[in-house]
Amino acid sequence: MYILLALIAACLLGIAVHYLVPSRTVRGVAVAPAIATAVAAAAYALGQWGGLKESSVWLWLLSLGGAIVVSAVATVVLTRVRVHRDGTRRAALGI
Repeated sequence: MYILLALIAACLLGIAVHYLVPSRTVRGVAVAPAIATAVAAAAYALGQWGGLKESSVWLWLLSLGGAIVVSAVATVVLTRVRVHRDGTRRAALGI
């Protein structure tokens, strides 16, 4: 049941990542929260299977810390790729 708390917290942290990374107009509003939630779910499940208890700080650091780091990196990379491809496409179309 505690996984729900981890997933809700990860989604909220993903929303924060969305607003903290610049150029948010070129990506969807749900991209960063979705990535953060998926990473937190996988990390929490792997931590549980690895023997970490629900009360373990390491489980929470693994799931929420991993969610923040991976969603921030993925959001930055996706934003840079999108800006670059949009610029290339505009140049090819002569806009």
